[in-house]
Amino acid sequence: MSNTVKPASEREILGHPQGLFYLFFAELWERFSFYGMRALLTLYMVNVIFEALAERDYATAAVYASYGSLVYASTVIGGKISDSILGMRNSIFLGGILMSIGHFVLAIENDIAFFLALSFIIVGNGFFKPNISTFVGTLYEKGDPKKDSGFTIFYMGINIGGWVAPLLCGWLAATYGWHYGFGLAGIGMLTGLIFFWSGIKKGVFGDKGMAPEDGSINKKVVGIKQGILVPVLAVLSAPIIAYLLSSYKAVATDGLLADQNIVNVIFKFIGIAVLAYLGYIMFKATLDERKKLFVAVLITFFMTIFWGFHELSGSVITLFAARNVSLDGIMTAAQTNSLNSMWIIILAIPISMMWTKLAKSGKNPRTPYKFGLGLLFAGISFYILAISGASANDNGLVPFAYLLLMYFLLSVGELFMSPVGLSKITDLSPTRIVAFMMGVWFLSSAFAFQVVGFIGKQLAIESTDANVGGFDTLTVYTEGFELIAYYSIGAGLLVLIASPLIKKLMGNVH
Repeated sequence: MSNTVKPASEREILGHPQGLFYLFFAELWERFSFYGMRALLTLYMVNVIFEALAERDYATAAVYASYGSLVYASTVIGGKISDSILGMRNSIFLGGILMSIGHFVLAIENDIAFFLALSFIIVGNGFFKPNISTFVGTLYEKGDPKKDSGFTIFYMGINIGGWVAPLLCGWLAATYGWHYGFGLAGIGMLTGLIFFWSGIKKGVFGDKGMAPEDGSINKKVVGIKQGILVPVLAVLSAPIIAYLLSSYKAVATDGLLADQNIVNVIFKFIGIAVLAYLGYIMFKATLDERKKLFVAVLITFFMTIFWGFHELSGSVITLFAARNVSLDGIMTAAQTNSLNSMWIIILAIPISMMWTKLAKSGKNPRTPYKFGLGLLFAGISFYILAISGASANDNGLVPFAYLLLMYFLLSVGELFMSPVGLSKITDLSPTRIVAFMMGVWFLSSAFAFQVVGFIGKQLAIESTDANVGGFDTLTVYTEGFELIAYYSIGAGLLVLIASPLIKKLMGNVH
């Protein structure tokens, strides 16, 4: 019998590498900071940053959309820099530090500090988010059957952070002031970094996540090592991004508001360029590749629509909760942002078990059916909010139960779509362009926030009254939710009807 002590990188907890649990807590606290801040962001802009503007809802929608788009677009750049220069460990540290700075700067009550804080969070997220998820995969050998369950444990950390953060940050903001809530989000980010650092010190990651072996991190550009140049440029980019975020300007056109936003223009050009390049790739591809690529693009398009509606939870739905939902004695409007993650935690395992059971009997629906059903659930969830107005009290407030049911249905839709989307993109894309298609997939979330911004502007309430409420706002929101419901249900039915054809195009990809 050997008494040899295993190195830390080979020790296991519950049958998984112990490094997984350090990454679990690092991501939990990072998501705590991200979702804690997001729960407050729209309400803070409406009630503080743009309080004096008649078009404060419109301005908030424009800035929120730009922020969300840049947060997700930054992951494409951060992931590339990690692969070629920094490596995952350095990228996670750099991202975490930048995000911490952003959260703490948000605790400063100043308009310039506000936009600068958002820009630090955007840049930091670009380095942190794509790398910590990839890091989990490196802990397992290729083909290890425990890898999927490892990711399930990891993603549970994301949702625990997303559930707890709005409750605590929302309570602090309501009880002591906005900046205490933002400050707690910053502490959460630092806590995540401490967990990650302690894992490195204990050697639980072995030699995983190091900088590329070709020495790129030490190569010099204009006389400066790239390992130093990247963080310097990351910090210097923050004021530029802050300027882009603050470039919102509302103008009246034939009685309608339109905003001149540099970020919107940039994403229009990116969208056109991506579509043109996809067209070129399809033209050069074989017939079989073309069929599968068409399905990959279709999946990405419908996922963009879903996320565009889903991410309204941090903007329009939060405002609806603040102005037209009876929350007394239950929770604050910011805290309602926890409901989605709460339902995901409750439903993730039962739905996963349902797919497993259906697979054993050969009845597990293929991807297009899951996407169609997911969009249907999303549409029905918004229809629940649309009909809530019929139960409003004399102050135009609807029962909390409608919001709770809405998030339940939306979360079911998310679990039908989100877990399968990314894996199908890799399965459907030719090996030579998998990395590009992964980038397109991440960009789809960025474009989803353009959808969020468009809807937010259509449902903007023009008023400088800090206590906007009543039946006027209820009518605007419920009519908007009804339209969203029709579009989502229509898209879901379209996918279901076309599913037999999509299945043929997918070939042997399930």
